[in-house]
Amino acid sequence: MAAKGLHLKKMGIHFAKFVKGEQKKMRYRIDVSIKKKISPEQILMYAESGWDYVTSYNSFHVFSSPEERKAPELHTDPPEQAYTLKELDKKLASNAVIVVVSAILIIVMNFAIWFLDGTPTLVMVEGGAVQPLILAIFFAYTVYNSLRASISIRALRRKLIEGKPITHHAPWKKHHRLHSTIAFLFTVVVGLSAIIPFVQLVKMDTKTLPEANLDLPIVRLADVEENPALVRAEPSYVNSNVDWGNRYSYDWSPWAPVQYETDEQGVVPGEMWEDESGEYSPAIHTQVYQLSIPTLADNLISDLIERYRYEDSREDFVETEHPDLDFLIVHVEKEMKEVFAFKGKAVMHVRYYGYADINSVIENIVEKITLISD
Repeated sequence: MAAKGLHLKKMGIHFAKFVKGEQKKMRYRIDVSIKKKISPEQILMYAESGWDYVTSYNSFHVFSSPEERKAPELHTDPPEQAYTLKELDKKLASNAVIVVVSAILIIVMNFAIWFLDGTPTLVMVEGGAVQPLILAIFFAYTVYNSLRASISIRALRRKLIEGKPITHHAPWKKHHRLHSTIAFLFTVVVGLSAIIPFVQLVKMDTKTLPEANLDLPIVRLADVEENPALVRAEPSYVNSNVDWGNRYSYDWSPWAPVQYETDEQGVVPGEMWEDESGEYSPAIHTQVYQLSIPTLADNLISDLIERYRYEDSREDFVETEHPDLDFLIVHVEKEMKEVFAFKGKAVMHVRYYGYADINSVIENIVEKITLISD
């Protein structure tokens, strides 16, 4: 840079400032001191040896000297120079330990998020693990840098103690390209990953489900019941102007760019449950996913069963066949009918509570799933 007329003026952790000047061949050296500030006496001593003080950053102090001055090295005794790096060696080793321990904690946290309830594919598809994953990527890069710095200084001190001086003309471009590439890839991955939560916030929405049919891939209670006497139940919980007993929510993730979740409750005036527990009030819950990777469908259905089976045994969920579906599992227990199905890119889970036949639920799923299966 100095040979091109750009001379170092100031440096920081990521950037350095250069000023334009005379094109000149210069030698630069970094001296490490135990204290962050270098004493005027030490600066004067180096100046008498032909080295001019340039700038400092923390414990690193930069000196320069024109090549024609042929100034001797700052340190001519390798073991003595190794001693000046002792505190830096300890500090970097301590930092590496802290970062590694933190990374282990992040890994444990991510493992708990993904695997604690046994539904890793569902967690991934719903996008719930994006932010912890970003944090894990960041810590992975931090661990890489911390370990690399600690190992490099430790190796350098070992060579100096053995009496081997620093080779100032060692090849560096290959290592620089490698680490620059890694840093660039890390920046791109973290940058793109960091956008995902903001996209999710912008796209996610919850509204009260209108009684009229919507052009959405969701199973409606009226279509399953086929009872003209069915009316909407009175709201049981309203928040932010949303009737949460009759609502539909939209969400997004890179692995399922279309996601719907709905709840719908109804009542048939004058009709009672068979056990006389109250007025007949059927309900339905629907979850819909359009996958960007169709091969996730099998695992997603398995995770949905795991998430919602509660105390039921896996054996209660029976795989069956339907000519218009790629995969179908049903679970029937008295008034409760539950269906898990997928076709192409689309996965649906419907839990219905009422007296309608299970086939009514399945046929409505077949009709709606084709809207997003391609």
